[in-house]
Amino acid sequence: MSQPSTGPVVERVDARHRYEILVDGERAGLTAYRDRGAQRVFHHTEVGDAFAGQGLAALLVQRALTDVRDSGKRVVPVCPYVAKFVEKHDEFADITDPVTPDVLRWLEAELD
Repeated sequence: MSQPSTGPVVERVDARHRYEILVDGERAGLTAYRDRGAQRVFHHTEVGDAFAGQGLAALLVQRALTDVRDSGKRVVPVCPYVAKFVEKHDEFADITDPVTPDVLRWLEAELD
């Protein structure tokens, strides 16, 4: 007899600068960030092909942004997926900062 699935789990993995979404213990996707003072700059989101079309990216980003709010930080949505998500979800507007040339230069240096 098999165990029922408990649903996707989102974990913050600080050592790797990302949030991961797990389905039945397998990493299905991630959203990557770097912290810049009180800002959490999201720069990449992906979900594996085997998990596409299940709404996992939206769930991952929603839980990540909720964690950012709970930690007292602000969001900078460099990642196009995160940017579209915050445009559609006004509940995160109060913690979202604009993407500026300064942020982009800083992020490029961080990722080199």
